[in-house]
Amino acid sequence: MMGLFSRRRKSSADTGGLGATLIALRLDEGDVAPSHSTVVVFNAGGHARRVAAGKVSSEQGETVFCFHSGPYTVDLVPFASAPEWGLRLRFVVDAANPRVTQQRFDLYLYSETAGRLELADFSAAVEMALQAELAQGALELPPCTTLEEWHAFRAGLNQLMYTRYGVTVDDCVPVDLGDQIDYATILQTRAQQAAEAERTRLIAARSVEAAQPELAAAAAPAVSTPAAIEPTLHTAMPAAVRTVTSAAAGLPSPGAASTALAAEQDARALRRLFLELPAVSSGLRLLTLPDGLPTFQQHQAVLLRLGMAALNVTTMPSLAWAAPDQPLSMAGQARRVAQTMIAQSALDEAWSLLARLQLADPQQWPPLLDEADRICTNLETGLSLRRVAHLERMEPSL
Repeated sequence: MMGLFSRRRKSSADTGGLGATLIALRLDEGDVAPSHSTVVVFNAGGHARRVAAGKVSSEQGETVFCFHSGPYTVDLVPFASAPEWGLRLRFVVDAANPRVTQQRFDLYLYSETAGRLELADFSAAVEMALQAELAQGALELPPCTTLEEWHAFRAGLNQLMYTRYGVTVDDCVPVDLGDQIDYATILQTRAQQAAEAERTRLIAARSVEAAQPELAAAAAPAVSTPAAIEPTLHTAMPAAVRTVTSAAAGLPSPGAASTALAAEQDARALRRLFLELPAVSSGLRLLTLPDGLPTFQQHQAVLLRLGMAALNVTTMPSLAWAAPDQPLSMAGQARRVAQTMIAQSALDEAWSLLARLQLADPQQWPPLLDEADRICTNLETGLSLRRVAHLERMEPSL
């Protein structure tokens, strides 16, 4: 009988695969980190410290992760239109750098990892970032690449991986993935994705139609469909980012599950912006600037705009409310999620720009600062439209 009142033992964390198929995972109080791993403890303010592996003992409000430094090997497809051609990447997680207050990989864990960082998920994220860089021209990998072009590509890729994820590329070689590619499965997946995108678009359109009578009764400005109100950005977004943004615009539906999913996506993106914008600003502030007053002035203007964007994030209103005691319609929430995703994509581009600036020659700074101006404009546009509850209808003009 006394066994009924005893405390039930919590199952320990599954650390199997750590260092092979699993890069990092979150640990709870009492879990034991493997001896070959590194433990990172985040306090309530997000500040990290690395401690020795062993039994986890954390204070209230602290979050604990453990990770294995690797090495890890992944196959990436740099061009989605040529899945048979790939890059085999071998990388390791960086050791602690005593010159910085927060390690980049620690920030990535705290900002973008929910519970477990699987190698397959990390590989997919790196592949998406690589494809975006190649699509925008930030990295170049032309056909019949010369040795000089390959070295330039490797330098840019190495810096991107270090700046964006906090990992060091140990080796990168071209590989033939033809034997691993099932073209029928690829075509089937693309068809399913197209059908899913069309379905979410129809759901968003129905939610807008359902919200129109309510908005008219409240004498509120009419809300257009998410596709119609999405701001015109200052550049064409990468295909992967467009897919994410379109999906975010169509996620909210009359069902409670999809509403909760959209709210979680919005919250995770805002959390990333809150945590990472100061880190991007700090990285830009530490750059060695070329000589000249115009470059200095543009650099200071970018830092000021990033600081104002960070302030904008900290005071962002709730997703589900237009005003106190005034719930926001499903269409309005869909629009807000889409704007948050636009701001998040600008954040990813800011990390990429920081990596390029760290390698840039003095003559490369003017076009890169123009790129920084475009990124800041997209970031400000997404955050400002995320803040407003209703957009005024804009009539076409001649």
